[in-house]
Amino acid sequence: MLPEAFCRASVIGVLDPNMNIRDARPEDAKEACLVMRRSITELCRADHRDDPALLAAWLSDKTPEAVAAWMRRADASYLVAMEGETITAVGAVTDAGEILLNYVSPSARFRGASGALLAAMEARAGDRGATRCTLISTTTARRFYRARGYEETGQPVRKFGMDSGYPMAKILARPAALPEHIADV
Repeated sequence: MLPEAFCRASVIGVLDPNMNIRDARPEDAKEACLVMRRSITELCRADHRDDPALLAAWLSDKTPEAVAAWMRRADASYLVAMEGETITAVGAVTDAGEILLNYVSPSARFRGASGALLAAMEARAGDRGATRCTLISTTTARRFYRARGYEETGQPVRKFGMDSGYPMAKILARPAALPEHIADV
């Protein structure tokens, strides 16, 4: 269960008051997959440069069946941002703090869905014992992650034939309810 603070989108920016973050369910796989595919195709042009081969490689494992299988992963949490009954963003984080994905629907871009989802994933990782989150950012999302405290940790890595994978990390804040000496244990 997500902390109440992350159940309703509450980040800086224009937000729809009806946007909520919740755990993904198996029946979300098809719609979550569509959000991923649209996000990649329509928003990540700086990465795939409309190259059909790069785009095909990136989309090759983005099927409803694959997404449903990913959601069964025992050491990861899949979350969705909801606007009413519609999935506007989908993300995943491992218990160790690796952000596996964070995709937003083009119709929800710049409305807080990705930021709220990222905050919820960071909270989930922290609840599971992670002290930092790591990820590989696209060129498209690089500025987004920097603005949220992520720092680059190495040279770009090749992914799906693109050289635009930027390793990044962020130290998670200590839980506010615990004294500093207990949080270090």
